[in-house]
Amino acid sequence: MTTSEEPQAVNEEPTVKREEPEKTKPERRGLMQRLTNLCVRYVERFMPDPYLFAVILTGLVVVLIALLVRGATPSGALKAWYGGVWGSQNIFTFAFQMVLILVTGYTLAEAPILKRAIIRIASKPRNQVQGALLCFGVSAVLSLLNWGLGLVAGALVARQVAKRLTGAHFGYLIAAAFMGFIVWTQGLSSSIALANTDASSPINVIHKMTGANVPLKLTIFEPYNWVSAIVVLALLAVAIWRMAPAESLEPDPAIFQEEPEPAPHDGKKTFAEWLENLWILNVLVFAAGITYFVLSGFQLNISSMIMLFTVTSALLHGTPIRFIRAFSGAAKVSGPLLLQYPLYGGIVGLLGYLPTESGSKALQTVLAEGLVRGANEYTLPFLTFVGSVIISLFVPSGGGHWGVQGPIAVGSALAIGHRSPAYLGLISMAVAVGEGVANMIQPFWLLPLLAIAKLNVRQVMGFTIIAFLIGFAVSSAAVLIAPHVL
Repeated sequence: MTTSEEPQAVNEEPTVKREEPEKTKPERRGLMQRLTNLCVRYVERFMPDPYLFAVILTGLVVVLIALLVRGATPSGALKAWYGGVWGSQNIFTFAFQMVLILVTGYTLAEAPILKRAIIRIASKPRNQVQGALLCFGVSAVLSLLNWGLGLVAGALVARQVAKRLTGAHFGYLIAAAFMGFIVWTQGLSSSIALANTDASSPINVIHKMTGANVPLKLTIFEPYNWVSAIVVLALLAVAIWRMAPAESLEPDPAIFQEEPEPAPHDGKKTFAEWLENLWILNVLVFAAGITYFVLSGFQLNISSMIMLFTVTSALLHGTPIRFIRAFSGAAKVSGPLLLQYPLYGGIVGLLGYLPTESGSKALQTVLAEGLVRGANEYTLPFLTFVGSVIISLFVPSGGGHWGVQGPIAVGSALAIGHRSPAYLGLISMAVAVGEGVANMIQPFWLLPLLAIAKLNVRQVMGFTIIAFLIGFAVSSAAVLIAPHVL
C-alpha cells in the first residue's frame, strides 16, 4: 500500500511547474542547441522505424555482396540469410536473452523497495535539464558496472522524472539515459575485454591466434580507456545541458498505468492461493540462484545476469503471485524486440556468406581487410576503431562483432610484428569502443528504451547523434595517442 501512495504524493508536488526554468531556455540557444535541432529535424524526416532500418540494412548488405563477394549467387545469399534468421546459426537464443534482460531488469526495478528508491531519486531534479543529467548519470554509472542494468535503469528513472515534471521533453530524457550507455564496452561487463581473459571463451580471438590471454589491467584499466571514458561522459554532460529543447513532449499516459491488485476476499484462502502467497518459495529460488552463482566462480555473462535479475526480483517482490504479475506486466514492452532482432540474425548470416568458388571471401572479411589495408602500428588501432563503427551498424553485438572483426584486426597486428598483450589489448578495445560509439546511431540497443517509454526512434535519435559525434572524436584521439604511450 505504501508503494502506491508514495508516487501519488510525488506527482502532487505543487512546485514542479513553477521551478521549470522557462526564462533560461532562450539563453542556452547556442551552437549546441542549433546543431541538435538540425539533427532532430533530419532524423524526424529521414529516419525510418527501426524495423524498416533493419530491412534497409539487409538490402544494403545484399548489394555489397553482389559487388564485392566473388562467386556470390542470389540463391546462396538467400540461404545464408535464412540460416541467420531461422537456420542452424539463428539468432533466436541471443534475441530471447535480450528480451529477458529487458523484462527481468524491468521486473527488478518494479520491486517495491527499488521502485521507491527510483521515485525518491527522480524527485530531486527541479527542471528537465537536471532530470536529463540525472538519467544520464544513473545510466552511465550502472553501464560501467553492468550493461544490462544500466540500459534499463536510466529509462525507468526518466519515466519517473517525466511523470513528475510536467512540460519536460520525454524524448530528451530518454535520449540522455541512452547516452550513458555509450561507455558500457569500457566497463566491467565489456564482453570483448572479459573474453580476452578467458582461454575457454569461444570469442577469445587473441588466445586462439597467439596462445595468450589479456588481463583487464591491459584493457579496461589502461589510461587510454578510462581517461577517454571520463572525457566522453564529461563532454556529454555539457552537451545534454546545452541541448535542452524549448518544446515539450508529454509521455503516453499508458506507461504509468499499473496492473490493478485483485480485490481481497474475506473467505478462506484456497490451497492454490496459499501457495501463490508463500514467500518462502521466492526465498528458496533466490538462495538456489545465488548458490549457483558462487559455485560458478561469480561468472558474469548474459545468462548469469538474467538469472541474477530473476531471482533477485523474486525475492524483492515478496510472494510468487506478486512476482508473476510484475513479470507479466514487464513482458508487455518486449514486442518491438521480438519483431526486429531476428532480422539482424539474417544480416549476420549474409555477412558470413561464403560462396563455394575457390578463393572467395565473405563480405565481413572483405570489409575488415579493406579497412586495415596499409595500416602501421600507429594507425592500425584507429582504422580498427573506424571499421568497428561501420561493422557495428550491421552487427550491433559486442561478442558477435568481435568474432567478425577480431581475427582480421589481430592478424593485422601480428603481420606488422606486434604481438604484445598490451598492443593486442588496445586493438580489442578499439573494436569494443567503436561498438559503444556506433550504438548512438544504431537503434538496435535503443529498442528496449523505446519499448519502456512508448516512443518512436525519431523522437530520441536526433539527440543521440550528438553523442555519436562527441564519442567518435574523443575515442579517435584516444586510439591515435595510445600506441605512442603503451
